[in-house]
Amino acid sequence: MKELAGRLTALDPDAGAAVRVIAYFDRLAESRAGVEALVRGAAVLAGCPARLVDPERRVHMRVEADGTRRDGEAAPDPAWPCARLSPDSAAVLWLERGAGEAEPRGTAANGLDAEYARAVPETADAQHVAVAPSVVDAVILERAAGAVRLVLDRTRGRAPADDPALVETLLDATAPEQARLHAARRLGLDLAAHARALAPLNGRPRVVPADAGPVPQTGHPSAEGNGRPGRGLTSPAAGAVSDPRGGAGVLPPAARPATPVPNAARPGAGSTASSAGLHPTPTRLDPPSEGPHRTPAGSRFPAGRLGVGPAVPVLELPRSWDGARTALRFTAEGTPQDPGPSVVHADELGGIALLARLVAPGSEPPEDVRALETAAATAPWLPATLHAVASTSSLRAAAAEINVHHSTLQDRLSQAEHLLGWPVRTPQGRLRLQLALTMRRLARP
Repeated sequence: MKELAGRLTALDPDAGAAVRVIAYFDRLAESRAGVEALVRGAAVLAGCPARLVDPERRVHMRVEADGTRRDGEAAPDPAWPCARLSPDSAAVLWLERGAGEAEPRGTAANGLDAEYARAVPETADAQHVAVAPSVVDAVILERAAGAVRLVLDRTRGRAPADDPALVETLLDATAPEQARLHAARRLGLDLAAHARALAPLNGRPRVVPADAGPVPQTGHPSAEGNGRPGRGLTSPAAGAVSDPRGGAGVLPPAARPATPVPNAARPGAGSTASSAGLHPTPTRLDPPSEGPHRTPAGSRFPAGRLGVGPAVPVLELPRSWDGARTALRFTAEGTPQDPGPSVVHADELGGIALLARLVAPGSEPPEDVRALETAAATAPWLPATLHAVASTSSLRAAAAEINVHHSTLQDRLSQAEHLLGWPVRTPQGRLRLQLALTMRRLARP
């Protein structure tokens, strides 16, 4: 590695310095160095203070360029180069170097080998050379963040965020309380806060903090390709879903959207050549929100039909899981033939949830549901039209929902009433229609 660094330095000083950084952090990782030693190494090699902020694990650490630890309370500057320890984590490693600032060069940039760099925390003095920070800073961030993540996962008892066995234990009402507490801790949940279970149609059970933000309300077109989210009797938000019988999985709280981390600054990304590669740009991020719970990005929720359980204390998550599975039965695909909400919240169902006890999946559907199915086979437009009538405040709103003229809607409803055998434009008939559409979803196998 020394010979390679020397040759690269003759061709490109930045590339040579990047190789020395890689060798330095590899040596620290092999010797099982602690978190403070890794942050100190980043500060000394970069020639500027380095800071680690991990609100989930309550780690706040700041080391000066001379290797002295001096923790501070001030929030990180978003302009500083930084790297997240993992894409879905709030933990961030920062280099306290402002944009356009003349870059103090640390030991890596001065051609020192790994053996000398190991002694730097006790002996280094800051050397300042005004150069562009992009290459060396990016590689320091990448290697240091990856090494810090491994140490924290090993020493702080943090399990992978998608450990199926832990989620199954957490949602199992028959599991001992101590086993569920252990699973919650391993998954990084705050035992003093509330959480909720998610039941995707064809995915693993998920668990999210209750204050992690709303489930995305994207939904699916409710009718005739108009692109509007489907709405239904329960007025749940439309969005993304889970098969309660599938394997277990965990949805960790997601970090606030921020500027993507380039490969050269992302832990574990790229090869040695790409890390030393030629033009990585230091990462700029918004500071992570304090605390372990952040608003999740919509992409982190499973796509499709989703049942959302109520927010409960962590030890009561089996109850939230039961509610999520019930809510899942009230969801729809959001297509013209299966209109309705693709995401349903259990705590918004109220007394309507009692219908789930009366209509078993795959059972013989009630008479009104059979009438709906027969009518839909005759008129393919009927499910979307009736759903619009049942879920909007007026017939004009329903016509706008499915993008047809008001007179066309009136003609359709006259035909629908003839096929169904009951009126749908009276208050009683509309309630009967709403119940029939809901029971149609519940009767599915």
